[in-house]
Amino acid sequence: MTETVLSSPTRTVVIGYEKPFCVIGERINPTGRKLLAAEMALGDYSRVEADALTQVQAGAHMLDVNAGIPLADEPKILAEVVQLVQSLTDVPLVLDSSIVAALDSALAVYKGRPLVNSVTGEEDRLETVLPLVKKYDAAVVAISNDETGISEDPDVRYAVAKKIVERAEDYGIARCDVVVDPLVMPIGAIGLAGRQVFSIVHRLRTELKVNTTCGASNISFGLPNRQGLNAAFLTMAIGAGMTSAITSPLHPEIMTAIMAANVMMGTDRECRTWISKFREPVSDVERGERAGRRNRVRRRRVAL
Repeated sequence: MTETVLSSPTRTVVIGYEKPFCVIGERINPTGRKLLAAEMALGDYSRVEADALTQVQAGAHMLDVNAGIPLADEPKILAEVVQLVQSLTDVPLVLDSSIVAALDSALAVYKGRPLVNSVTGEEDRLETVLPLVKKYDAAVVAISNDETGISEDPDVRYAVAKKIVERAEDYGIARCDVVVDPLVMPIGAIGLAGRQVFSIVHRLRTELKVNTTCGASNISFGLPNRQGLNAAFLTMAIGAGMTSAITSPLHPEIMTAIMAANVMMGTDRECRTWISKFREPVSDVERGERAGRRNRVRRRRVAL
């Protein structure tokens, strides 16, 4: 059984086939958010604090933390943000950077076992990121592209993922600690993008036996009613075997779709989470009527 174990000082999250789908909150990321980027560059993390708390309240199991701001001191900012977020919430974190020095600084201050996002199939990335992951005993996201770019051929993307998984094992990183991102492309530009991902995810689960993740909102880029498409994509991806995703928990349709998928996949045991969330409250009158019916049944049984 493939299980990826991540932790904070007080909470453990397990990503796995027999576990409920893991929601990784995406909002602590300045990419495309000019105001957040400007604030973070100046050391103002008030919006980071709000994003962390609201995402956890909305149901995120982990939080992705990114500090990719042009011309800013990313190693310093990422380490500070990691420490701040860990002081506010106990969910494990995904340390997200393309800068190795930033990953190193964040890993040095992180308390627990994080997920590093990410390593690709390029030789220089493999040789710099994988030793860092091993040094800090972290898990890592493997992104299915290399020096040739992102292929539209699912077989090529699978082969890149397989290469990364095998290289990680050479560094002493267990297969269960490599979470593969098969790369979600905009379906508005590539009509078969959804089918490509579902095909790769199925192979990653059945052949490589690794857990998977993705940036789920990429699928709907440029299209209207993005959350409707994202929700449909996530339910189908979960059906194909995907076990986690970086997405926004602040959209009810997304969280409802994921909860429903957990029910259908049998990871919401006895539908307890679904029932707890959506069961209609019982009025005092109805509660009294139910008690009365139970009492009448008991009296009849005694009389018999």
